[in-house]
Amino acid sequence: MAKKQANPIDIQVGNRVRIRRMLIGMSQEKLGDLLGLTFQQVQKYEKGVNRIGAGRLFEVSRILNVPIDFFYEGVSAAGQPEYDGAPVMEFVSSGEGLQLALAFMKIKDAKVRKRMLDLVKSLSEEEEQKN
Repeated sequence: MAKKQANPIDIQVGNRVRIRRMLIGMSQEKLGDLLGLTFQQVQKYEKGVNRIGAGRLFEVSRILNVPIDFFYEGVSAAGQPEYDGAPVMEFVSSGEGLQLALAFMKIKDAKVRKRMLDLVKSLSEEEEQKN
C-alpha cells in the first residue's frame, strides 16, 4: 500500500508551528501538555503528517502567541507555497539551524558576520570535496 503524501499546506502550517515553538524555547512535550496531546502527536502536526483542525490551530496560535495567519505566511491565494523555500524551512526547522541563525543575528559587527559566512562556506566546500 502506498504511503500517504502530506498536503503542502499541512507541511507549511506544521513547519510554522515548529519554528515558533522553537523560537520561544518551548519543547514538543510542553506544547503537547498544553494541548492535552502527546509529544508524538505534536511531532506529526509539525511534519504535516496529521492535519491540524481549526479549533486546535486556534489553541496553538493562542499558546504560541501568534495570529492564525502566521501559520499561512508564504502561501498564495491559490493555496500553494509562493516560493520553494523547502531547504530554508528545513534548515530553520532543525535545532542546529535555528540556533545558528539566532546566534548569527546577534553578531552586530558586519566584518565578523562576513568572516563567519566565509568560514561556513569554506567548511561546506571541504565537505563537498570529500564526497
